[in-house]
Amino acid sequence: MNLALLPSSYLGPVQYFQKFKNYSNCLIEHHEHLAKQTYRSRCDIYSPNGRLTLSIPLAHRNKRQSMKDVKISYEYNWQLLHWRSLESSYRRSPFFEYYEDDFRPFYHNTKSEYLIDFNDEMLQMLLKLLKLKSNYSFTNEYHKTYENADDYRTLISPKEIITADTTFELKPYFQVFETRHGFIENLSIVDLLFNQGSRATDYL
Repeated sequence: MNLALLPSSYLGPVQYFQKFKNYSNCLIEHHEHLAKQTYRSRCDIYSPNGRLTLSIPLAHRNKRQSMKDVKISYEYNWQLLHWRSLESSYRRSPFFEYYEDDFRPFYHNTKSEYLIDFNDEMLQMLLKLLKLKSNYSFTNEYHKTYENADDYRTLISPKEIITADTTFELKPYFQVFETRHGFIENLSIVDLLFNQGSRATDYL
C-alpha cells in the first residue's frame, strides 16, 4: 500500500509533509465535516515565547458543513497578524530571508474565499520549495474508511499524541529559540524550512 489519505492543512506540521516524501501518492480529504482545533485551519510555530498557534478565522458555518464549503473570514486582518508573527519568530533564522518572498503574497495579496483553496495554494508552493512531487489528488466524496490507503485524517492532529503515528520518526534539528525553551517537536513545516533550508527535504 503506497497511498496516504490526508486532511487539508494550513502550513501543516513536519509529520504531514513526511507523507508526501514517503508515499508515491496522497489523497486529500475535501468532503469531511470540518473538525475544530485541527491543522485544517491552524498551525503551530516557534515564537520567542515558545509554541504559538496561528488560526485562520472562518466565516459562519453549521456543524455539518463540508470541508469544501468552509469559507475564510476577513472581518479582521488576520493575514497581517500571521505575517508579523512569522517575522518575529523567524527573522533571525538562517533561511527566512531566502524564502520570505515566496510566503509574502499569501499574507499581502491573496484573499481566497475558501479554506481548501488557500491551503492548496500554499501546499503547492511548499512542495515546490521542498522539491517534493505534487503527487496528490482530492476525494470526490466522503468515506469513513478506505481499504487501499493509510488513513491519517485524524492521526495528524494536535489532539493526538505524536507516537500514535508509528510511521513518523522524530529527530531534533536546530531551532532559533531552543536555548530558551528546548526543542519543540512537530511544528509547522515553516519551522523546519526556515531553520534548515534545502536540508529540510533530507530531514523528511
